[in-house]
Amino acid sequence: MDIRVQEVPFDLGHEVEVFTDRQINMGAVVTFTGITRDLPGAGMDRMEMEHYPGMTERALTQIAEEALARWDLGDVLIIHRYGILRPQDRIMMVATASRHRAHAFEAAEFLMDYLKSRAPFWKKEVTVDGSDWVAAKEDDEKALDRW
Repeated sequence: MDIRVQEVPFDLGHEVEVFTDRQINMGAVVTFTGITRDLPGAGMDRMEMEHYPGMTERALTQIAEEALARWDLGDVLIIHRYGILRPQDRIMMVATASRHRAHAFEAAEFLMDYLKSRAPFWKKEVTVDGSDWVAAKEDDEKALDRW
């Protein structure tokens, strides 16, 4: 298990290659990458992502441990950025490895849903008109119901 909370950008290709190369007897690797986006008409200049060091890593570790307990996984990778992010910046990625693709896909979806709703990050969107903290979305909370 590899959990990283970092300010610097990550190289997606490199991370996937390193993660995949260290898998032994796994038949599937699934990855997801979240990208900072500007909603149409919003005019977002940047997103300011805050977290509490230590607390955030512990929360991400607990989410990853839950995935490892629920599915037959060989490994899990979570990278989540903080700081100033511009539209099109990579904000996070997850990777799961399993002997069977269904486990890898389901675990990756679980991780994404829980990271979106339960990871202790605070986002402020800064636009040409000012700034606002991003509120939790009802759809993100409902996504947890399936787990």
